[in-house]
Amino acid sequence: MVRAYTRRDYIRKTPNSRIVQYDMGNLTDEFPVSVSLAVKKPAQIRHNSLEAARIASNRLMQRAAGRVGYHLKLRVYPHQIVRENPMATGAGADRVQSGMRNAFGKPISVEAIVKKDQKIITIDCSEKNFEDAKLALKRAGMKLPVPCKIVVDKGQDLVK
Repeated sequence: MVRAYTRRDYIRKTPNSRIVQYDMGNLTDEFPVSVSLAVKKPAQIRHNSLEAARIASNRLMQRAAGRVGYHLKLRVYPHQIVRENPMATGAGADRVQSGMRNAFGKPISVEAIVKKDQKIITIDCSEKNFEDAKLALKRAGMKLPVPCKIVVDKGQDLVK
């Protein structure tokens, strides 16, 4: 898929992304286990669903492992700008509207274009917090509009 509408220099009034942070938890230590959430199909994921997934997984990991017991990283950035041609409703809307004539639309949102098997969120943690990390990624996957799978990147021998 071609990123057709990403050059913010040429677009007036570009919408901002709602994603607050991309790295959370302990940013300095090295953890033995790494677990990721990967998408099963190519998709376009809006910034607000990425933020909802980040909040859900970060909250669970913070309660389970504490503030320094994990490192969560959001690995995609919403570049693609979404346009909408708003349709008028109500009395006199037929005189105001031009239908699909000049239907270029206004920028309303931004989204990340992801490929098949691309990793969206990665959690690094210790062996004892592995199950919590899996549950956090499962909850994050429920916030996304595409089927997801959980992949163990590092430390498979430690968690068996």
